[in-house]
Parts: sequence; structure tokens; C-alpha cells
Amino acid sequence: MGYRDITFEADSVFLVTGGAGFIGSNLCEAILSMGYAVRCLDNLSTGKYENIEPFLENPRFTFIKGDIRELDTCMEAAKDVDYVLNQAAWGSVPRSIEMPLLYEEINIRGTLNMMEASRLNGVKKFVYASSSSVYGDHPQLPKKEGQEGKLLSPYALTKRVDEEYGRLYKVLYGLDTYGMRYFNVFGRRQDPEGAYAAVIPKFIKQLMDGEVPTINGDGRQSRDFTYIDNVIEANLKACKASSEAAGEAFNIGAGGREYLIDVYHELCHALGRDVEPHFGPDRAGDIKDSNADIGKARELLGYDPEYDFAKGISLAIDWYKENL
Repeated sequence: MGYRDITFEADSVFLVTGGAGFIGSNLCEAILSMGYAVRCLDNLSTGKYENIEPFLENPRFTFIKGDIRELDTCMEAAKDVDYVLNQAAWGSVPRSIEMPLLYEEINIRGTLNMMEASRLNGVKKFVYASSSSVYGDHPQLPKKEGQEGKLLSPYALTKRVDEEYGRLYKVLYGLDTYGMRYFNVFGRRQDPEGAYAAVIPKFIKQLMDGEVPTINGDGRQSRDFTYIDNVIEANLKACKASSEAAGEAFNIGAGGREYLIDVYHELCHALGRDVEPHFGPDRAGDIKDSNADIGKARELLGYDPEYDFAKGISLAIDWYKENL
């Protein structure tokens, strides 16, 4: 269970794109703690330098400030790399509706650049961030790979295209690719600021600051909130997975289902606040209910998430109390 007992060749080199972001910086930290070399590629458009600052003195860590939209940068970053963990992307469904062209450039062309650079550099495994948003309007719960509906946002479309390229790069070129369909990841270093901030850190900060949070919709939408250490485990286990499992996408969740209004009240209780939220309009492009069937990832990746929602949210609240 977990990732701490996973081992690689002693001289293994990992490239984490988007390594200064929330998920990327946690991956960098975990891999460094295991004793392996890490390169971090990030243009700091959404990632933060402060997320990687603690690693800069580590001789096994290299920071490359660069953009995945530039193929030459990707080629240089992937040179002599064993494993690529491609987390560089722009998130947020609502923002993608406002900026579809930018999402096309970063999430599709940028990911394709990294796949091509990985292929040409002989990378062993290419693991990339996908999203539960690819399920679109399909009503089935839990969400199961192979049963996707009509897409609801440009963001979801970019992730579906990435998965198709991942499949083709396995079939046509033999590059072992593994898509990680993340389900509402949360945890340490997730940014609570800004109009497009994820709901858990945003609510925590607002409650800690004495503000009244706004819930979009009626609060009865449900999510499979997934603690960051589960995501680290999934990425590293994908790096160890068989070639037969490559070219596929996998649900990476905790397998639970939490209603947003319940999460809100749990945060209030944990933070000693008793305040009713505001309710706003539904967010455009949002899926109403989303939780993961993780059977495929269990079978083919050996994914066995260590953190359920209760355990993860307790750790996240503790982190924000210490760091906000």
C-alpha cells in the first residue's frame, strides 16, 4: 500500500513537467525523498517558485524554467530521462470555457510535444495527467473507463485528445503511456487563491479568514475527493506497470463519494466555524456527480489508495492551519 516501498534503478532520472504546481511539486518531493534524481520543467504560469524552493539545494534536483509549447525545450528536458510525469497543463473547467485557444495550445500541443520528445529520447514510461472531466454527461456512477459521454468543456476535450494521442503513441511508436484520470485531487500546497481555485482549499481559507464561502449550485453535487498521496502512488506505480497496460487511461480516485454540502459542514466543524454558506449559480461545464470505479487501476497498476477522504481531509486541514 502507498508508494514508499516502490523502488527503481539507483541512477533513475525523472522529469516532472509542471513540477512547480500543486501535484507536480508533491511528486518532485516524493521522488527526491526516495533518493532519485528529478528534473522539474515549469514556466511558472500557474506553478509557484516557492513550491520548489526547498528542493533547490538538493544536488539531485534540477529546475528548468521553460514551456512545454516549445519542442526544443521539451527535447532538452527529456534528454537522458527514464520516466516522464507530465503534469504541465492548465486546469479549471470554467476558465477553459473563457480561453479555449490557450487550452488547446498548452494541454494538447504541449502534451504532444512532451510525448514526441519522450519518444525521440527513448524514455521508458510516459505518465500524464488526464481528468475525470472526460466522462462528460454520461450518467453512470461510479465512472468506469470505456463509458464516456458527450464532453462539456474545452478542458475535458483537451484531456480526451491527450488520451487518444497516448493510445496512438503506444500503438504506432511503442512509447509506454499511462493516462491518470484524476478525480478532484486535494492536499498540501494546493492554491486557495483566485477565481478558479479548487473548492477545498478555497473553503478552508475563507473559513479561516472569517469569510462566508459560496457554493455553486445546491451543494448536492458529489465528488470523489482524492488525497494527493494517492496520486503520487498512482504515478509511481504507473512507472512500474507492464507494457501490456500501456496506451490506456485509468481512474485515479479514492473510490468514495462526498456531497459538497457535507464537505462544507465537515470543514466548518474542523475549523470551529458555524456559518451557513451562500449558494450561487451552477458552474458552466460542471459534471453533477462524479466518483471513480478504480478496479482497472487496481488490476493493471497495482493501485491501492492508502488515504480515504476522512484521513486525507484531516491532513490537509492541518497543513493549511500551519501554512496559511
